[in-house]
Amino acid sequence: MATMTYFDHASLKLKSNGGTVIYIDPFAPGDYSEAADIILVTHDHFDHNQTALAAKKPDCRIITFKEAHAGGGYEKYTVGDIAIEAVPAYNKNHKKEECVGFIVTLDGVSVYHAGDTSKIPEMEALSSRGLDYALLPMDGYYNMGAPEASECAAIIKAKHTVPIHVVPRGPDSKGITFSREAADRLSCEGKLIIDAGETITL
Repeated sequence: MATMTYFDHASLKLKSNGGTVIYIDPFAPGDYSEAADIILVTHDHFDHNQTALAAKKPDCRIITFKEAHAGGGYEKYTVGDIAIEAVPAYNKNHKKEECVGFIVTLDGVSVYHAGDTSKIPEMEALSSRGLDYALLPMDGYYNMGAPEASECAAIIKAKHTVPIHVVPRGPDSKGITFSREAADRLSCEGKLIIDAGETITL
């Protein structure tokens, strides 16, 4: 079965049943020793783009917002057994042309990592996708707060909505800063809180 390991903040690892390893927005403390097949970077802020943290296979594919949103479009990729689709992400702190979210499909399970975003009209198009997991940022400072994230969850209608990026982090932030209390402020059907360092089966 495919798995997801949430490190903290917006950083996580996905692993397919066939052993394909994907890191998204590497930054938070965690075990990055399993060599990556794919690394995805939603935008270029320091707390999302630390690709040097991850061990990499010789043919590791690194896909950042620059490639995924080149020319103003949103690209789709197939890497081995993994399907990847870039989607819009933006708010007052993140320019639309400099940020994306990703929908990653592995072993038939769809995982939407929203990147750094607030509620945007493009989320309406996700409601018909039947997404399995939606990972939504909700620190209330760089991104939307819990009430707005809850509205997004109701729009997107994923089977499971996971709060991420729940505490604002500045350049001096160190270590795990996940707050279950902050994460629990999300209010929606299918809410799933994953603790920092926890691995779940998808």
